[in-house]
Amino acid sequence: MLNNQDFTHNRTSFLGGSDIGAILGVSKYRSAMDVWLEKTGKRVDHKDSFALRFGSFAESFIADEYALLTGEHVVEYPQGLIHPKYSFCVGHIDRFVLEKKELPLFHSDGGLNAKKLLECKTANQYSQSDWGEPGTDEIPLPYLCQCLWYLGITNLSEIDVAVLLGGSDLRVYTITRDIELESLIFEKAAFFRTEHAQKDIPPKPQSMTDCQA
Repeated sequence: MLNNQDFTHNRTSFLGGSDIGAILGVSKYRSAMDVWLEKTGKRVDHKDSFALRFGSFAESFIADEYALLTGEHVVEYPQGLIHPKYSFCVGHIDRFVLEKKELPLFHSDGGLNAKKLLECKTANQYSQSDWGEPGTDEIPLPYLCQCLWYLGITNLSEIDVAVLLGGSDLRVYTITRDIELESLIFEKAAFFRTEHAQKDIPPKPQSMTDCQA
């Protein structure tokens, strides 16, 4: 499951958790066409915006606040992990949640010692309606797909999503592993890679912007 490759410099060879929502057509901000253009090297996106920079900056704060709120022990592991079956599927997990703080993240056989995962998000006050009641699994669909992606890669059964809404409202949601839906997600990812990225055949356009790509 572990891999020491630098995925950030070899993005065209891998699909990540932030790609799957676009591939499935459930993202507001990216389409399968966008992912195809990136993975085939036809477009090099240097993603940089205030929202992205703030999300990256706030990640540690959200993780710390989650730990204070829940009493959980979290640990950061910035290296990428790969799916045991689909070697092109990569996950960069925000935090791992341990049973006890002093436990190592990995067992001697390389398996994870974490009991669940933590994904940290930020959202503005105008997107509050996209989120359900705290404690439920009612989160935006792209994030749900991303969470199932990470659970499939790590073989863990649960992931918490801590979101900071409007800069002042911290909420925690819990996603439980759904094997059937997870399998479908990875099958769709494999199809996209073999039938579109590797064959250099664009996916069907999903918008006028895609038609102009």
